[in-house]
Amino acid sequence: MIILKLIRESFLFAYDALRQNKLRTMLSLLGVTIGIFTIIAVSSAVDTLRNNLQKSVNKLGSNSIYIQKWPWVGEENFPWWKYMQRPVPKLRDFDQITRRSQTAKAISYEISIDNRTVKYGSNTVDGAQIDAVSHDHDKTWNFDLQDGRYFTEIESRTGAPVTVIGADIASNLFPDGNALGKQIKIMGRKITIIGVFTKEGKDMLGITSDNEILLPLNFAKNVIDIESDKYGPQIVVRGKDNLTDVEVESEVRGIMRSVHSIRPGAEDDFSLNKSTILTNQLDKVFGVLNKVGFVIGIFSVLVGGFGIANIMFVSVKERTNIIGIQKSLGAKNYFIMLQFLIEAVALCILGGLIGLFFVYLITFAVKAIFDVQVVLDVANIIYGIGISVVIGMFSGILPAWFAAKLDPVEAIRTN
Repeated sequence: MIILKLIRESFLFAYDALRQNKLRTMLSLLGVTIGIFTIIAVSSAVDTLRNNLQKSVNKLGSNSIYIQKWPWVGEENFPWWKYMQRPVPKLRDFDQITRRSQTAKAISYEISIDNRTVKYGSNTVDGAQIDAVSHDHDKTWNFDLQDGRYFTEIESRTGAPVTVIGADIASNLFPDGNALGKQIKIMGRKITIIGVFTKEGKDMLGITSDNEILLPLNFAKNVIDIESDKYGPQIVVRGKDNLTDVEVESEVRGIMRSVHSIRPGAEDDFSLNKSTILTNQLDKVFGVLNKVGFVIGIFSVLVGGFGIANIMFVSVKERTNIIGIQKSLGAKNYFIMLQFLIEAVALCILGGLIGLFFVYLITFAVKAIFDVQVVLDVANIIYGIGISVVIGMFSGILPAWFAAKLDPVEAIRTN
């Protein structure tokens, strides 16, 4: 109770001192405010970026392996000439993995044809992306349909002229909203629309189904060479739910090396990509950004801390007479010290709260202008305020110590 009473009285002394010197207080707060603003703003920006990128990565599936010609992440001295000589995944690879895999929940063979023009009547859509996929595509990728349905197994096997289209293509070709059952011409063939993807918007990795036209692989097989390098063939293997991506990757690598007759010790002639590769790279980038933001912010906070320490020394000098009177009336050294420490900490916390307020305002501005939800995590708020408290203690400890050591008789005589 005595300690709480001392803290209360110290807060009252600190509040009175801050209230009487408003301009000096605001100038002292400026450095701390800028520093805490920088630290919290950078941390929030990094968390927001991480959150949005993670949503994009999640579309790829946390337990999916992508068999491709090129790796997603290059080495320091990227040997592009070596990858150029690799074969693309073939239907033979797809058939062998489908037959031999014990860890796969679903397997799909996929190709992509970019920047095609689609017409219906007088309406035209440019830049449509045509994807041709085997039947299990709906199990290896995460997507939702707002209208209609996905391919049946018979449609996939027979290569039926049916398609599922993206929301943007549907809205541009069919402004009345009735796309199902209509026929559009793709690659010289008429195909019937049986489904429309739910509108997603383009994410930070550029992955979206809004401008996609999805076809059965066997339909495309009758029109183009689906094993051609220019269509970027890939095989997607989604592992069973009770298995890790490492287990799935290990089995897929073994099957692929066997199918390609690769000798022990020889390099793979294929790449096995997965979402954790991107996640690990993103963690490295975000780690650097967090450190840079912390360094910039901590320098600003330190400058503010030195300013507060200077103001506290001035405050001690101005109140020397009062300190002498307090000590002559029985005030202990720790009470005098606590009084100035709390004043310094209160200044820094106030500066931190103002910085936090500005970050809060920016979150609304970013949401209104860019339609991006900024992540203002409670951990970042506590982190920023915690730094304010630490800087306040360091800024106030020396002035408080000088105030506590003043001789009461000499202090009272001071004008």
